[in-house]
Amino acid sequence: MPAENSDTGQKAKKRKSGRKSGFLAHHSLSIACVAVLILWIVLYTVSDPRTHWGSFFGNAIADWSGVVVTVLATKYLYERGSSESRKPPLNFRGPVWELITNHSLTLFLLLTGACWVAVYKHADPDSKWGQVAGNIVSEWTQILALVILTKRLIETHSKESEK
Repeated sequence: MPAENSDTGQKAKKRKSGRKSGFLAHHSLSIACVAVLILWIVLYTVSDPRTHWGSFFGNAIADWSGVVVTVLATKYLYERGSSESRKPPLNFRGPVWELITNHSLTLFLLLTGACWVAVYKHADPDSKWGQVAGNIVSEWTQILALVILTKRLIETHSKESEK
């Protein structure tokens, strides 16, 4: 009998798609991406940005911060017309809330991008962290452009464009 209970418990932990449920199962991609980003930050902190490895770590911070924001923002935010973002909530609470909801991904990227521009503007562009801030501004610009472009443009043989 205990074997049946453990099998039943295992089956209860699986969703219909066959994947396990639980916090780690639902957030493993986010956790892994944040862990890699933290690794690059730690390695950059102890490295010399004038070396190849130091320069690589600085660029990796910007790239992986873009990965983290892409994973998390497309998980929780919505952009009407973009196949990259999640589906909108079913109930809106007025035209202003609908506008904010329909463009929450773009608004998030614009607001956080403005913050990164402010950080970069006040940083020495030749300093260790000033270079990283500049790279992050570039990364945010790319992500925002991709969100906007995917609203109207398609790519043949792309899974997202076939919808």
